[in-house]
Amino acid sequence: MNPQIEELLGLEAVRSRAHAVLKLAEQGRLNHFNYHADRLEDATDYVSALIKNDFGPDRYHLIPPHGRWQHFEVGGVPRIDNLLTEWDQQGLDTVEKTRRLVDLFFVSVLLDAGAGDFWRYKEPGTGHALNRSEGIAVAALHMFLNGEFAGPGSESKHTVNGEALRNINIDVLSRGLQVTDSNPMVGVGARADIVRKLGESLMNLPDVFGPTGRPGNLVAKKVTDYLIAQSSESGKLDYKDLWNVLQRLLLPIWPSDRTHLEGYPIGDAWPLRVLEQAPGADSKPYSNIQPFHKLTQWLAYSLQVPFSRLLSATWTNTHLGTGLPEYRNGGMLVDLGVLELKPEALQRGLTLSGGALPSFGAGDDEIVEWRAMTVALLDVMHPKISERLGGIELSLPQILEAGSWKAGRQLAAAKRPDTKCSPILNFGDGTLF
Repeated sequence: MNPQIEELLGLEAVRSRAHAVLKLAEQGRLNHFNYHADRLEDATDYVSALIKNDFGPDRYHLIPPHGRWQHFEVGGVPRIDNLLTEWDQQGLDTVEKTRRLVDLFFVSVLLDAGAGDFWRYKEPGTGHALNRSEGIAVAALHMFLNGEFAGPGSESKHTVNGEALRNINIDVLSRGLQVTDSNPMVGVGARADIVRKLGESLMNLPDVFGPTGRPGNLVAKKVTDYLIAQSSESGKLDYKDLWNVLQRLLLPIWPSDRTHLEGYPIGDAWPLRVLEQAPGADSKPYSNIQPFHKLTQWLAYSLQVPFSRLLSATWTNTHLGTGLPEYRNGGMLVDLGVLELKPEALQRGLTLSGGALPSFGAGDDEIVEWRAMTVALLDVMHPKISERLGGIELSLPQILEAGSWKAGRQLAAAKRPDTKCSPILNFGDGTLF
């Protein structure tokens, strides 16, 4: 593979290219957004106040990293703890419990892109009506408990294997997600396709996921799991190794209309016009490509947690992960006036949407520019938030969880109470944003 293409698959390129976009923004050279740097301090104050209110003055250590686990606790129901208790009663050891959580988190996260403004999931047993990420998480949990991802002949319904995933169809997924004409979800067909392709890819990597293509085979029975086997530091897991195996697994499953370079799929990475103006852009192939790999990063963040909580594993190189370029973090920056669509971009978005809010295609230059600025500005805000908290050192995943993502949701609910949607919409297919 061309080294320039390989570079785009790594986390370092997500951050470095986003910061190149930020430098151009500081010079007023963005194509679609005005960047109001003076308003970044107000945004930092807003996010910091939210964290202080929820966790100050002495509970900051309780902030979990941004991950899937806490979505399963929506409505105050400790669904994962309840499940772990059930598995304890069945006599499962800690390694097998971790494997099962990895199974669940894999499928749940890959189903989790924007569901739209109208979809709801009514949970059996509790009667909770849930939407968005939490609704998808709980729906996926119940499909997992019902054995939808284990397939016939599995020793336990509470597992996932590649053969079952590659046989998932849209009817099974629609039934599990309670999708109907009156309860529509964005991109159900695309999600079903992703799950099937995930099953195929799991089966194609038996060196990692075994002959059954089980995601949980990242954790082997003797805790000499795949990741520890790769690690150069005894007893520690290297986030780079997790990242590399996830890219190896997931790059083949994304929709075919994603960017390809020299025949290679590069996933959530897109041409961006403003990068053509960056210093040295003419001297390096593919220097106009801005990578994000958002859903893969979301999965990587989520998978760290079972390893850490159940196996007491420690990680190196976690600093490589970036802020997630999705509509809650990016929406927070727009709603607080840090980023503002230029008049011509706003008009184009309104024309495309035919409504009150601008909308663009997920790969349109406007969306890619917005997402790049989101990654870079979350980096800028991170140390500023630590200062506001009196020097408390929070990781970026903690800032995402308790601060920026939550702020984006809170602002959306206040400014657009009918839909609670982002201030900028996208014509997504349910597999990206």
